[in-house]
Amino acid sequence: MRSAACFGVPSFQEENPMQVKDRMTPSPATATEDTPFEEALHMMKEKNIRRLPIVAKGGRLVGIVVQKDLFCASPSRATSLSVFEVHYLLSKLKMKDVMTKRVVSVGDDCPLEEAARIMVDNRIGCLPIIKDGRLIGIITETDIFKSFVEIMGGREKGLRLTLDVTERKGELAAVAGEIAKHDGNIISVATFSGRKFSDRIITVKVTGAPKDPLLKDLEAHGVKVLNAKEVTEGGYAPTINE
Repeated sequence: MRSAACFGVPSFQEENPMQVKDRMTPSPATATEDTPFEEALHMMKEKNIRRLPIVAKGGRLVGIVVQKDLFCASPSRATSLSVFEVHYLLSKLKMKDVMTKRVVSVGDDCPLEEAARIMVDNRIGCLPIIKDGRLIGIITETDIFKSFVEIMGGREKGLRLTLDVTERKGELAAVAGEIAKHDGNIISVATFSGRKFSDRIITVKVTGAPKDPLLKDLEAHGVKVLNAKEVTEGGYAPTINE
């Protein structure tokens, strides 16, 4: 059985791929407080990034600039200023004038799920990673989403089951036992809060087990099957409006 925290694609230096140091972008692009506005904007466009950590001497984090900060600092298209006046004003603008000084950050040993929680609780889209007082990386919501896809087996084909079980000891083991009885292999498993305090929702992706016999035995055990769907190669196809 593969656990929900098992990742098959990336090559990790550490044994715990659920820490931010294994999912962050190391040595991210940075600017200083005195970096000109236009230079920072060019850097973000060139590197296709939306966040720019601001560092002082020694790599100490002192602020962060996100793309919308630069857009808000730019004059409106409806401005009465001439092109030359706009250019002059922007040439005087530095990162210290537009950056956010209160920056939420974490250490490189922060668990991935805690990083996600901190981002949700603070309504932010990234976390700078600090080690020994120095910026060493950044993790974004996209990195979290990529990890979520792997945790849930999003690129794996198989039988995806959503189960409603009673919140009690041994229930997950019992579900795994029923799957094993049918020669099934668990690709991913995740648990969520149920509709009632006494319930738990389990989402599990399985290969090798026959669908109908497995569902019958799970229901005989008292497990309520909310959904059972065969996921094919390539996964769910989105609708794209051209």
